[in-house]
Amino acid sequence: MIKHFLNLEWKQFFRSATMGKSLALKILMGFFAIYFMASFLILGVALYPGLKKAFPEKDPFIIVNGFVFFWILGDLMIRFFFQKLPVMSVKPLLTLPIKRSSVVNFVLGKSMLSFFNFLPLFAVIPFGVTLIYKSYDPMAVVTWMFLILIIALINNFLNFIIESLSSETELSFLPVIVLISALYGLNHFNIINISSLLSDGIIAIANNPLLLLVPIGLLAGLYFINFKILRKKLFLDSSLKTKVQEVKASNLEWTQKFGDIAPFMQLDLKLLWRNKRPKSTVWMLGLGLMYGLFFYPQPMYQNMVWFYAFIGIFVTGIFLINFGQFIPAWDSGYYKLLMSQNIKYEQYLKSKYTLMTLSVIILFVLSIPYVYFGWKILVAHFAAAIYNIGVNTYVILLGGSFNRKKIDLNQRAAFNFQGTGAVQWLIGLPLMLLPMALFAAAYYIFNFEVGVAVLIVLGLLGIVFHQKIMAFITKKYLDSKYQMINAFSQDE
Repeated sequence: MIKHFLNLEWKQFFRSATMGKSLALKILMGFFAIYFMASFLILGVALYPGLKKAFPEKDPFIIVNGFVFFWILGDLMIRFFFQKLPVMSVKPLLTLPIKRSSVVNFVLGKSMLSFFNFLPLFAVIPFGVTLIYKSYDPMAVVTWMFLILIIALINNFLNFIIESLSSETELSFLPVIVLISALYGLNHFNIINISSLLSDGIIAIANNPLLLLVPIGLLAGLYFINFKILRKKLFLDSSLKTKVQEVKASNLEWTQKFGDIAPFMQLDLKLLWRNKRPKSTVWMLGLGLMYGLFFYPQPMYQNMVWFYAFIGIFVTGIFLINFGQFIPAWDSGYYKLLMSQNIKYEQYLKSKYTLMTLSVIILFVLSIPYVYFGWKILVAHFAAAIYNIGVNTYVILLGGSFNRKKIDLNQRAAFNFQGTGAVQWLIGLPLMLLPMALFAAAYYIFNFEVGVAVLIVLGLLGIVFHQKIMAFITKKYLDSKYQMINAFSQDE
C-alpha cells in the first residue's frame, strides 16, 4: 500500500499543471537547503573547539545541552510558520477499498521525513563524532544523538497538534506565540529553570539508554493524537460541514460610482471580509502603516535617505503587495464558473487595479503623520505612492497572468504559504528592489529631488498609458485563460 501511495505522489507531481513552476521553486529551495545543511555542518565541526576556547573551564557537552531548550522553542516557532502537514489527494481514495488508517499513517510517516527533522543532525553528528574522538563514552554520545532526533520528531508532531487546535481562531499564530513566550518567561525569570532541568534529563538519558523509553513513549503518544485528529477529519463530507454564524451583509452602494466594474469590486470586498485567508491582507494594513516606525525613529536611518523609497513602497503598497500577488488565485475556487459568464476580462482586471489604487491612496493619506520625522520622508512616500499606482499595479497584474497555484480561502490566514509559487518569489525583485535602486542611483548621482522626480515620472507615465498597458495585460490573461482553468481545477 505504501508503494502505491508513493506511486500516486510521483504521478501527481509530474502530471500537475504547475509542475514546471513547482520544479523551479523546488530547485531554488534545494539551494537554500544546501546552504543550511552546510551552515549546520560547519557549526557542528566548530562547536567543540569554539566552546572550549570561549569557556575553557566548562564541559562543551554540558553547555550544548543547556541550549537545547532554546533550540526546541526556536524550532517549534519556525515549524509552526513554515512547516505544513504533507498533503495528498485523499478524497478520491475515500471511495476505494482503502483503510483510512493506512492513508493517515502514510501522511504522518511522510511528515517524519521532513527537512526540519534531519537538519539538526548536520550539526549533531559532527559534534558527536568530536566528543567520541575526545574520549567521551561512545554509547552515551550515540544515545544522545538518537535522543536529539527523537526531540526533533516530537516537535514535528507537537507542531501539527498546535496548528490543528489554533487553526479555527482568527489570529491562529497567537496560541503558539503565547505558549513559547510563557515557557521562555518561566525560564528567563527563574520561576522554573526549564533549560537546566531539560539539560539534566538529557544527560541522564545519555548515561542510561533505557531511559530513552520515556521520550519514545511521548513521541508515540503525540503520533497517536495526530492520528486521531486526522482520522476524524478524513470523511468525504468533512469539507461540507460549515460553521453556522450570523452574516452581516452590506449592499456596498458606494461601489456603483465605478460603473461596470462595480460588481467585481463588490465580489472582491465581500471576499476580503468573509474569508479567513484574504482577510489577513486587511489586518496586515496596520503592520504596513507602522513599518516606518521600525526605522525612522532611529538616528542611523535618518541619514539613509535612499532607503526612504523602499519604506514608502512598502507602507503605501502593503495591500497591493499582499492582495495583488495572488490575483487571480483568490477566485480559483470558482474561476471556471466566472470564466463561463458573459463578462469582459478587461472589466475583471480593471476592478482589481481600481481596488489596489484606492488602497495606495488611502494608505498614503494615513501615512502623512510620518512628516514628523522630516519633510523628505513625506515627499518620498508621495513619490512611492505614485510609483505604486503607475508601475507596481501593472507589475502585480502581469505577474498574475503566470499564476497557476490554487488557494483555499478557508485555510488559516497567518503565515500561510499555500498557493505560493515561483511567481510570488520572483515578482518581489521588480516590485520592491527596482524602485529603491532607481531612487538610490538618482540620489547619489544627482540629489534627493531628482530621485523623487524619477519615481513620480515613471508613475505618471504608467497612468498616462494606462489603457495600452491594461490592453497588453488583458491579452496575456486571455492567452493563458484555459491553462489557469485547468490548473485551478486540480487538487495540488
